[in-house]
Amino acid sequence: MDKTKTNLPTRDQILAFIARTSDEAAKAGHAPTKIGKREIARAFDIKGSDRIWLKAMLKDLEGAGDIESRGRRSLVKPGHLPPVVAVEIVTRDADGELIAEPFEWDKSDGPPPRIAVHVPRRPKPGTPIPGIGERALIRTEPNRDPGKRGPAYTGRVIKILPKAKTQIIGIFRSAPGGGGRILPIDKKAVGRELIVPEGAVQEAQDGDLVAVDLLGRGKFGPPGAAVKERLGSISSEKAISLIAIHIHRIPNVFSPGALAEAEKARQATLKGREDWRKLPLVTIDPPDAKDHDDAVHAEPDTDPNNQGGFIITVAIADVAAYVTPHSALDREALERGNSVYFPDRVVPMLPERISNDLCSLRPNVDRPALAVRMVIAPDGRKKSHTFHRIMMRSAAKLSYQQAQDAIDGVKNDAADEARLLFDSVLKPLWAAYACVKKARDHRGPLELDLPERKLQLRADGTVERVLTPERLDAHRLIEECMILANVAAAETLEEKRQPLIYRAHDEPTLEKLNALSEFLKSLDIRLAKGQVLRPAQFNGILAQVKDTENENLVNEVVLRSQAQAEYTSQNYGHFGLNLRRYAHFTSPIRRYADLIVHRALIRALHLGDDGLRDMTPQELDEIAEKISAAERRAMIAERETTDRLIAAFLSEKIGATFEGRISGVTRAGLFVKLSETGADGFVPAATLGRDYYRYEESAHALVSTSTGEAYQLGDMVDVKLVEAAPFAGALRFEMLSHGQTGLGVSSGLGKKRKLRRLGKETKTARTAKTRTTKARPRKKGRS
Repeated sequence: MDKTKTNLPTRDQILAFIARTSDEAAKAGHAPTKIGKREIARAFDIKGSDRIWLKAMLKDLEGAGDIESRGRRSLVKPGHLPPVVAVEIVTRDADGELIAEPFEWDKSDGPPPRIAVHVPRRPKPGTPIPGIGERALIRTEPNRDPGKRGPAYTGRVIKILPKAKTQIIGIFRSAPGGGGRILPIDKKAVGRELIVPEGAVQEAQDGDLVAVDLLGRGKFGPPGAAVKERLGSISSEKAISLIAIHIHRIPNVFSPGALAEAEKARQATLKGREDWRKLPLVTIDPPDAKDHDDAVHAEPDTDPNNQGGFIITVAIADVAAYVTPHSALDREALERGNSVYFPDRVVPMLPERISNDLCSLRPNVDRPALAVRMVIAPDGRKKSHTFHRIMMRSAAKLSYQQAQDAIDGVKNDAADEARLLFDSVLKPLWAAYACVKKARDHRGPLELDLPERKLQLRADGTVERVLTPERLDAHRLIEECMILANVAAAETLEEKRQPLIYRAHDEPTLEKLNALSEFLKSLDIRLAKGQVLRPAQFNGILAQVKDTENENLVNEVVLRSQAQAEYTSQNYGHFGLNLRRYAHFTSPIRRYADLIVHRALIRALHLGDDGLRDMTPQELDEIAEKISAAERRAMIAERETTDRLIAAFLSEKIGATFEGRISGVTRAGLFVKLSETGADGFVPAATLGRDYYRYEESAHALVSTSTGEAYQLGDMVDVKLVEAAPFAGALRFEMLSHGQTGLGVSSGLGKKRKLRRLGKETKTARTAKTRTTKARPRKKGRS
């Protein structure tokens, strides 16, 4: 690649920097340093538009196989782990040896490599010996016996890291003579039951959900444990979400200092604010929303130079007026990072006094807000914008369905209430949305269409049914207004040269693109790879499968191929939205990143003395890292809780038959997603039929070695539920459907590929990774 400036580093210099930084960390006995675009740019003083050159250079290096991407900010030599790696001890093997995995591994790139941790039989005094759930720094080397089954690496412990070990949660079962045993929720954490001595029971009762500490590990017999905390009975209505809260250490009890500050807070006054209380702003939220932090308004632009244009106003609750830097409330909000939403409860970022009262934009009540007024051209582009610190008074609180019904002319009591605002508020809002949608369509953001699961719970906290809410224009309207406001915030802060935290989303890695391309080939779909990757390329793929049986599957696989969005002080754009700059501004009640952006705007625009304090880029980086980790923690906890609740719901239907689609294929078996509930379960390969099945990676299939029967990613199948483990969120199915008689596409998407009959292996099949798995006989009576 040609360089436009002589001071830019060469390929060899970049590779040498990556290698040198890793080696220095290894020699010092430290965890491997994250190395990515940001670190390389700092090392070589690459700024401005030259960052585009650096991004292209790293993409070339990755394409040539000189480096591998492990997440956006981790570049390593391909093919192996670094010589020193930070790991978590996850289990023991059948011989009792410790097994570890790197805890910075991006699992969307595949399963993390396992490491057999060598512990001396007669350790010297002071030799670090980690336990299961603990983290350690180890020196690794590849397993020198390539024919040996088991971990790909061996390692020796350098030191045990000070981070707290993973908390073990389980169900306590009392023993007749005292003491008891613990049935771990996650059996991977300890591998077996734990024994609780009589004096370590605390107040736990039979059937309680408890958190435990591991005691000394004997060479023989199960390990011991002491009850650390009683979390409640497993029969209580909120036990399921408690599991995720405690396993992931989500802070759910506010400190006395934070609660005291919240109670002392008083309503903000009009001083220093513009009076916008006569502007009929409205909130449009889900029907069960408790806090309302954003309000919208639109009207035609009366400027003769902008005929056909609109003025859109977005007002956001002024959380910065109540949560000041370095206060107890601020420290608590940063620690939490964001609110966490479970089906049965919310763990808020801020106390209810702030989130549900002082900062909730209730109808006909004065509330402080930070507002952005945006002038929209007739073609939907934003021409200009201004920010204001205001006092507002919401004209109405509407649900999405209420607003949609009023626009659609549906006759019901809720719609009739909303229809009172039809001419003054709703009609101009929908007209403005139709206008900005033109610009959105021209911009071409990634248009994934994945049905969202929503659990409807009974009074006792159990699942009554699983719903897929309809996606309304009302949702899209609010979403587009918020995107416009977020872009305006980023643009203003950049213009004022005010440091901020961006919401950034990188393009997919080359490795993920190659995996996606291989998958799409099985559906006779070609992924066009241009020099500049755009969301439009993915949208073209999604358009091909629209309204076909493969629509949901392809949407999910395309989603998996995408990088994960994150918070960062360095702007590298938002690939999914196809935006050059983007920041989160619209939800400071539930996201700390938005609060930082509010404070930055207050300081940059001189809107008060409670703006962002002086912060170095390193400090902003630390905050961005912390809240990005909190967001990932919340996403995992929310997903696990939903899976556990659905598993509990289906546990009453053991033996029932369900329709589903094969959503994943591994050597061990098939993952099947049920059509009705979206629940995921597993079919072990050993239960598929009479024959041996081998895994063909390139075809995403398990294939019988003699009959040619194959189960392929995307196939529609019938399965029987044979086991449900609610507290683990796991389901096991039995396959009822026969597989294909050859490998090909699983739907009528255009021209079918020529079916490859088994016994006539092609070059692709010969080069595919294979493994033979013994299968049990197929039961009679299967259809």
